[in-house]
Amino acid sequence: MTAVFPIVLPGPGGDLPAPTLSRREVQVLVGWLRARTKEEAAAELFISAATVSTHIGRIRAKYAAVGRPATSKMALFVRALQDSHTALDDW
Repeated sequence: MTAVFPIVLPGPGGDLPAPTLSRREVQVLVGWLRARTKEEAAAELFISAATVSTHIGRIRAKYAAVGRPATSKMALFVRALQDSHTALDDW
C-alpha cells in the first residue's frame, strides 16, 4: 500500500511555512523516526511511550496549523527533511 499525503510546494519566495518545534520536539521526532515503535523510541529517549505519542500529536498539530499536514510517519519524515531537522546523510 502506498502512503498518501499532500505535497506542499514552495511558494513564489521558495519558502515552506515551517512550524516552530522545540529542541525536545525535534529530538523526539527524530528518535521516533529512527525507531520501529513508540516504545523503542521511548526507551532510547528515557521517556514513556505515552509521552512520545503526546509529542508526535503536538508536532502533527503544528504542521497542520501551517497548512502542511503530516498524517503518517513517512509524511513526518518528509517534513523533517524539508525543515532541516534531519538530513538524508544521517540515515
